[in-house]
Amino acid sequence: MATLPNPLPKLAADPSGGVLGLELPAGRLIDATDEGPWHEPLLWCADEPAVPGGWTALASARRAGLLPVLVDVGGGHGGPEDWELTPGAMSYPGDHDAEEVLAEFWEACAAEGEEWPGPADAAADQGKDPDSVAAGFADVLLDGGGPLKDPRPALVPARRSADLPAAIGWMVPANHENDTARLGAVLRSWEDRFGIRVVALGFDRLLVSVAAPPTTLAQAEAVAAEHFAFCPDNIRQGGDTTLRAYAERQVLGQPVWHFWWD
Repeated sequence: MATLPNPLPKLAADPSGGVLGLELPAGRLIDATDEGPWHEPLLWCADEPAVPGGWTALASARRAGLLPVLVDVGGGHGGPEDWELTPGAMSYPGDHDAEEVLAEFWEACAAEGEEWPGPADAAADQGKDPDSVAAGFADVLLDGGGPLKDPRPALVPARRSADLPAAIGWMVPANHENDTARLGAVLRSWEDRFGIRVVALGFDRLLVSVAAPPTTLAQAEAVAAEHFAFCPDNIRQGGDTTLRAYAERQVLGQPVWHFWWD
């Protein structure tokens, strides 16, 4: 797997981003990991809270090899420099098969005798643009319509949105899976099947927009099984006690999927 050049070091000499064709607000480069400074910046994070429209303002960064994401520095956990990131422990999402990963997770988490039902079918209608849906969801979050306490706009060098958590070495799901790239393989599959985009990361949560959510209960239940394998705490510690109830409330027609790990 060829690694793309990381454009973030150029911001050290030009914090405004002009060298990359950007106009950035005041911010900082973050290279802090669990084992000390990483050999290059992992992400750029703005100093001031994000505001509606901020996601769209960073959209042009894609041309420079940087993808936007909101990072939540509130909730008592600090910013990404305090999250004990471990990029050196990550593999590459493209090296894993999403269905195999989900089947392994299911076997580890499901009750004895419950067989893995297999992956959900892709959405029949992929008409909405996933990046436009993501921008709209970001504005909803930044207008107070979500769980984020103090979201900041950030930029991460990554090939695709699904790779963002592994690219920075995000280790929140460590009690479930130490190699976040395996979760990234599932996120890539959801990108392909449902048009998801990683919109926000917090110390213990992940929010994605969904451009083509399931439109039938049967498909929603199949996706709910994937969600359970991906993040068991969503069901075990959430308000929905069965996959069917979770599918009806959290998946069917829902343009947002929210994951939280204890």
